[in-house]
Amino acid sequence: MVACTASYHNVSVMPENFTLFRTMLLIRRFEERLLAEFSTGKLVGTTHAYIGQEADAAGIFSVTDPGDVVFSNHRCHGHFLAYGGDPYRLAAELMGKASGLVGGRGGSQHIHWRNFYSNGIQGGILPVATGMALAEKVNKTGKIALAFLGDGTLGEGALYESLNIASLWSLPILFVVENNRYAQTTPIELAVAGTITGRFSAFGITTLERDTSDVLEVQAAALEAVGSARRNRRPVGLILHTYRFSAHSKGDDVRDPAEIARAREKDPLLIHAPRLSDAERARAESEVAAAITDAFTRADADPFPSLEVES
Repeated sequence: MVACTASYHNVSVMPENFTLFRTMLLIRRFEERLLAEFSTGKLVGTTHAYIGQEADAAGIFSVTDPGDVVFSNHRCHGHFLAYGGDPYRLAAELMGKASGLVGGRGGSQHIHWRNFYSNGIQGGILPVATGMALAEKVNKTGKIALAFLGDGTLGEGALYESLNIASLWSLPILFVVENNRYAQTTPIELAVAGTITGRFSAFGITTLERDTSDVLEVQAAALEAVGSARRNRRPVGLILHTYRFSAHSKGDDVRDPAEIARAREKDPLLIHAPRLSDAERARAESEVAAAITDAFTRADADPFPSLEVES
């Protein structure tokens, strides 16, 4: 295991503070609107909000290459929006509309756009993402794969098979563990023995670990992790200890409200907002509000897919 403490807050190629804040705000407002729309019956299937974890997605995707392969999980909206995905196409997909990312048939958890994929099967994405990393290696593209998993996935055997193959075959993949401390309603203390870093070091995989809601700190760690995977053509683990403010899925929340309130004191938006001027914050709010209104208004008016089967 390698512990890293380097800071890259002032690297000139990094997106400006406004861009990072706007990305996090777009995720927050999209998810808030989504939860509000859920009770109206306009959405199809379930949904898992990313509220509270915005710094992870914003920080990571600010340092990746557009050609890198991304495989997300059931909590994928934040990843998709930070990747650069269209909120309108995502809203349409969540409403089951023909204009959605996959024609309204994938719903909240199963989407695809460019090199972005997601799947709701716990741990099921990891062998696929590892195979994609193998393809990038064989084709000598110079790209890497990124696979997002939560602490709940640490109990899935497919993860360890993937770590073994990725290390054994020297595959360019970044495994991002977003430890939000609960696997649905089970706290990590009751589900995970040992350490998360120990699981990676057992396979000879370098890891970086951060416990932060500061997007600049996440960005610095991501820059180092992504750079290592791309430069060394080896798997890397990035472990981010975070916290989701919303329930696992809609309303099934048994956590202590006092615990959630303490976590909200480290809201990534509140941490980063003071780095912007009042005018910049107002601009971000205005732009994001307009984008969210446009996305959901257009999606609501779109038609559903045809049920006819082509002969």
